[in-house]
Amino acid sequence: MTTTSEEYDVIVVGAGPPGENVAGRTAAAGLRTVIVESELVGGECSYWACMPSKALLRPVAALAEARAVAGSREAVGPRALDAAAVLARRDSFTSHWQDDGQVRWLRDNGIELARGHGRLAGERAVTVEADDGSERLLTARHAVAICTGSRPVLPQNVPGLHEARPWTNREATASPTVPARLAVVGGGVVGVEMATAWRALGSEVVLLVRGGGLLPRMEPFAGELVAEGLRAAGVDVRFGTEVASLERAEGPGPVTLVLGDGERLTADEVLYATGRAPRTTDVGLEQVGLKPGSWLDVDDSCTVLGVADAWLYAVGDVNHRALLTHQGKYQARIAGAVIVARAEGRALDTSRWGAHAASADSAGAPQVVFTHPEVASVGLTLDAAEQAGLRVKTVDHDLGSVAGASLYGDDYRGKARVLFDLDREVLVGASFVGPGVAELLHSATVAVVGEVPIDRLWHAVPAYPTISEVWLRLLEDCRG
Repeated sequence: MTTTSEEYDVIVVGAGPPGENVAGRTAAAGLRTVIVESELVGGECSYWACMPSKALLRPVAALAEARAVAGSREAVGPRALDAAAVLARRDSFTSHWQDDGQVRWLRDNGIELARGHGRLAGERAVTVEADDGSERLLTARHAVAICTGSRPVLPQNVPGLHEARPWTNREATASPTVPARLAVVGGGVVGVEMATAWRALGSEVVLLVRGGGLLPRMEPFAGELVAEGLRAAGVDVRFGTEVASLERAEGPGPVTLVLGDGERLTADEVLYATGRAPRTTDVGLEQVGLKPGSWLDVDDSCTVLGVADAWLYAVGDVNHRALLTHQGKYQARIAGAVIVARAEGRALDTSRWGAHAASADSAGAPQVVFTHPEVASVGLTLDAAEQAGLRVKTVDHDLGSVAGASLYGDDYRGKARVLFDLDREVLVGASFVGPGVAELLHSATVAVVGEVPIDRLWHAVPAYPTISEVWLRLLEDCRG
């Protein structure tokens, strides 16, 4: 039974990074804002995704880079990572799964918090059910933003999967112990990053991939070099492999994976990294004429399509534009500005690259995969550019031939690719694979998003000797 009713200017459902950023923008503009959260304030990224996974992966890269240079290699020797220290550092980055600091940030920024499960209850209305069963009815004068994110998807047709109690990204990033044997199913970002981390921490890892390569949304050479790196680290990488069924007894104990060819593999844990779905099954979409469990279609202002009067917004993973934390935060900055402008009666600028359009989602969303080697990309792949009908020139360069790379690590291996739009004479995509390439990515993002003409990029001189000097070689080939 609803016991209280309260009115706000803005209601945000979901307190992950997108929700926090929407709320931060609207509250800063003087709009009374409440954020609704049923779990930890800070969301998936803070506790079960970006932060803990990168805390697990950074020691792997640091040790590998030390071993790549004569002198530091001898100092490090053959010693493995201190797993207990790595896990303790991981725990510190998640604040030990306590959200006191994030709650304090809300309070300091004038944002109210409603603990409980939020559901749409009609136009500009949200009910919040607390753990004790009590309910609050919140109404919004201006806007409701759905920022509930995404959840891992498990296949429905694998016998024994539920009984096998598989890991998802949450268990994989939060495990307090190192499994002796880990089977990873899936060759996307979560699969390759967790295979990298747990192998370095001492697990025997087998990576099972149904297709013929890793990281299928990226340039093919990225998956090839990552597969080489995983195998060099001792991961058993298998392509064209199906898991037919799983077997596991109740209680602690190993899990058996029965493969499509009848082979039986035994592991202590199995991680399924096979995709994401929106967290919209139980957020009241049916109350506003939308389908529960669906991705929410939005325009470039992040306003939900199919709902009258432009009061409902969807920000972050839930709108399926770009399932990346930094893009969700970017969308939140846009959506926050839109909500404020509409509340103040100001016109919107939703033109491409306008103040109220999340244009970068389609033109220049950057991504880093923190394997060894790293993968960094922004904009289009060659396949995507061709499907879009663009007339592009592909320019590849061996990163290991750049002076800065050879100094970075002995026997450095890597590759760079840019896509040059021959009609507009700008870059529309860039991909880098190699140790330390994550820090190359923002320069590529500025070039792609800024649509900087090649003739002007030519005057952006990289410092010598750095890995960034690869830009000279790439631009030379673009100019012909």
